[in-house]
Amino acid sequence: MVTIRADEISNIIRERIEQYNREVKIVNTGTVLQVGDGIARIHGLDEVMAGELVEFEEGTIGIALNLESNNIGVVLMSDGLLIQEGSSVKATGRIAQIPVSEAYLGRVVNALAKPIDGRGEISASEFRLIESAAPGIILRRSVYEPLQTRLIAIYSIIPIGRGQRELIIGDKQIGKTTVATDTILNQQGQNVIGVYVAIGQKTSFVAQVVTTLQERGAMEYTIVVAETVDSPATLKGTFPLPSHFELRRCESAFISISL
Repeated sequence: MVTIRADEISNIIRERIEQYNREVKIVNTGTVLQVGDGIARIHGLDEVMAGELVEFEEGTIGIALNLESNNIGVVLMSDGLLIQEGSSVKATGRIAQIPVSEAYLGRVVNALAKPIDGRGEISASEFRLIESAAPGIILRRSVYEPLQTRLIAIYSIIPIGRGQRELIIGDKQIGKTTVATDTILNQQGQNVIGVYVAIGQKTSFVAQVVTTLQERGAMEYTIVVAETVDSPATLKGTFPLPSHFELRRCESAFISISL
């Protein structure tokens, strides 16, 4: 027969009470009213912030944009085929942001800064908001150092300086990509980071550009951001800006090429 000792039972109860951790977690949730064309209408997320990340029941991530009186408009960061009307959505409390690290150099990522080159995850301990305020004009250093493009025609007609923005426009098959890649290839040893952005291009075309940069040793200081033709329309229009990948490289100049 087992003898029950009152002191042992009281000690166990007292120990359990001391170890009890009462944690209350409040989650702001809502319901899907309508979904289609990469946009979802959500009811119930009353305390959501503009630009805040929301998570759907099946795991899809979205960004809250239109904040109306009785519903909000959310841009989906995937095709959203599994989202149904009436499913639940919860706010994450985090404004849309991406990780930043020099580990992104030499990698190919998508619009959400996720690696798509098959070389594993990218470690990053810091984050930066997608919608970041640009420094004021007074705080910026004036353009004083040239950006070498290796193209004599550009030198003679449109001299380009570091920190200066230039747009490459024109019809198909006239050499826009060649100008971009040649400029990036010519930055070896120049303390310049190149960000090549390919939106709506074929996968084979992006792979060809990456191969060219790798063969010439330019991927060591280059980041390729790619969303191919089969990507959701929302991702093709929400790619990160080049400055989002910057981390403690304030003296570096960026080359941003969007095609």
